[in-house]
Amino acid sequence: SQLPDPAIEDQGKDYIRPILNQYAAVCVRCPGYGTRTNTVVLIDAEGQVTFTERTMLNADITQWKTSTYQFKLHT
Repeated sequence: SQLPDPAIEDQGKDYIRPILNQYAAVCVRCPGYGTRTNTVVLIDAEGQVTFTERTMLNADITQWKTSTYQFKLHT
């Protein structure tokens, strides 16, 4: 959960606190609204990058596609 966050709480003045807690989660699961993609970017001391993304397929929370890309940063 990302609360307390004054910006989120201010936007949700008209909502009840449990709903705000659901929307502030790292992975949101609410009827009609939620997380559909997660992305992680890792960069090591040598400039090696690993980019991994997980995307929900067909709005089905049981179906996900994971893609990973690796490359080196050039200076």
